[in-house]
Amino acid sequence: MADQQTIAVVGATGAQGGGLVRAILADPAGPFRARALTRNPDADKARALAERGAEVVAADLDDPASLRAAFDGAHGAFCVTNFWEHFSPEKELAQATNLARAAKDAGLRHVVWSTLEDTRKWIPLDDDRMPTLQGKYKVPHFDAKAEADEAFRSLGVPTTFLMASFYWENFIYFGLNPRPGPDGVLALTLPMGDVPLAGIAAEDIGRCAYGVFKAGDQYVGQTVGIASDHLTGGEIAAAMGRALGQEVRYNAVEPDVFRSFGFPGADEVGNMFQFYRDFGPDVLAARDVAQTRALNPALQPFEDWLAQHAHQMPLA
Repeated sequence: MADQQTIAVVGATGAQGGGLVRAILADPAGPFRARALTRNPDADKARALAERGAEVVAADLDDPASLRAAFDGAHGAFCVTNFWEHFSPEKELAQATNLARAAKDAGLRHVVWSTLEDTRKWIPLDDDRMPTLQGKYKVPHFDAKAEADEAFRSLGVPTTFLMASFYWENFIYFGLNPRPGPDGVLALTLPMGDVPLAGIAAEDIGRCAYGVFKAGDQYVGQTVGIASDHLTGGEIAAAMGRALGQEVRYNAVEPDVFRSFGFPGADEVGNMFQFYRDFGPDVLAARDVAQTRALNPALQPFEDWLAQHAHQMPLA
């Protein structure tokens, strides 16, 4: 449609950005067209988006000029960074600042920035209930994103701050899948006690971002938290058991035990879960399921996500 406005989507071949591109492409009569930003337009995922009708543009978060060119002429942009690619909060903050400056210079009318809380507002660096990481963070991938909020605010970029939740896909790709115990029964190990976890399918984050863009200026300047479910570890394990057709036990451990598991980022993830557990009421209140569904009527409850994806969880 000639009157459609362009949304430039950072991370278009990734989890969140990919969900937004597909949401735009699935609504061809809608108000937007998708410009998919990727470092490698020749990659298979980028080519697949192009074949479906997205405009695919090369851009690199470490190259401000490429971002500025990729944002040129667009109405808005979805901005996201990937801490797990490099484990550097400083790099994440620098990349987010590049995005904010490019958005400002391009005169974008609406940016949706994928962010998280600054956990140090709840648990200061000198609070030894949780170890301080990299000298100045409690949960680096949360805290650095929150620091980057100020880059968008100080530059006057019209921004919606979209706070995502735990990805259900972490039970497939991040090593958090159930594992057989000594007796062969599957166990889901999390340091959450009985506090509910706010979670969402990665695809639904992009769909929610599409809902924010379609709402026009309604959410500009606001923080919008999203989740499909608030579930305890026991409820998550029970749902997994139903989907897999075998028992899954919930193995609640302390955060210190989880941090000792030794996988890359174990201390970071252990701190994240401790934040979720110790400040559960605040975390959950910030992520309203009803509002999420209003933004994304196709929101997948955890049970529906499991029906499609439980077979992908490695169980060995």
